[in-house]
Amino acid sequence: MAKNYYDITIALAGVAQSARLVQQLAHDDQYSHEALSISLKSILITDSPSTLSVFGLEKDLRMGLESLQSALTDNRQGLSAELTRYLLSIMVLERKLSANKPALNELSSRISQLDRQLAHFDVESETITSALAAIYIDVISPIGPRIQVTGSPDALQRPLVQAKVRAALLAGIRAAVLWQQVGGSRLQLMFSRNRLLQQAQKILAHS
Repeated sequence: MAKNYYDITIALAGVAQSARLVQQLAHDDQYSHEALSISLKSILITDSPSTLSVFGLEKDLRMGLESLQSALTDNRQGLSAELTRYLLSIMVLERKLSANKPALNELSSRISQLDRQLAHFDVESETITSALAAIYIDVISPIGPRIQVTGSPDALQRPLVQAKVRAALLAGIRAAVLWQQVGGSRLQLMFSRNRLLQQAQKILAHS
């Protein structure tokens, strides 16, 4: 069966967008509020008619598509290496999660419980961000391995930055689950890099 590289690339861009947000937050950069909002909203979409509609429009994944390009083409040094490390670490955690039925059920239950709060708070509010971070701590962290986030000590000591980093990681895992569902695999990152890169460039060209 032929792989749908459009859907695979869209989902992978979702993972890359989360990885880039973690990087921006950890280094105290000016992170994209719009990209964070799109990524956090994707966690809450559990039933979607298409891969793209989990995130919105192609332009909503511009940061993710550009970050994916960087991970697929740049040398393995500095910030590019760090971005790739986050990307691969998220994928490892997703595999652990998918193999753990109780954790999956708990994750689904906890996310569905957010509906009441979402009636009163925006997805990027401190209340919702902290709730998503708590889900990451309670459900994802125990299944390990822990993702080592590096950056500015000042930034990483702030509770709200910590919460946003964990919420962004949760969004990355959600995108990685989607990536697996549409036919994504680690082997593609080794043997189909050019195909993924061409697809990302094609989407960026008209997004």
